Amino acid sequence: MSRTQGARVLLLVMVLLAFGAQVAFAAEGAKSESSTFFVVSVLTGGFAMAIASGAAAIGQSRAIASAMEAIGRQPAAAPQIQVAMIIGLALIESLAIYVLLVALIIFFANPFIKYVVPGA
Repeated sequence: MSRTQGARVLLLVMVLLAFGAQVAFAAEGAKSESSTFFVVSVLTGGFAMAIASGAAAIGQSRAIASAMEAIGRQPAAAPQIQVAMIIGLALIESLAIYVLLVALIIFFANPFIKYVVPGA
């Protein structure tokens, strides 16, 4: 599957999920605004986590590659380089965890629903 076909399939799946959730909530008698808000919240959180995970992976791979090159140039400094690399990796990973926390808050607490859906 080429990259363009993969993007088309992903777009189709997202559209089907968005409309499928609206139909499911409409069948339960839920308000249209709240179901739309739920779909937008889920898509926003999912995209945020995907972007954060990808950025964290790229940052970690660059940090590890640079550390390995530095260790290859100066093997005697390997312990100091390793400590700095591990601390840097922990900080990079914490950014992805913060995005996960925000996405979970958006999913389950819905702090902005009172501004979007009247009477919620």
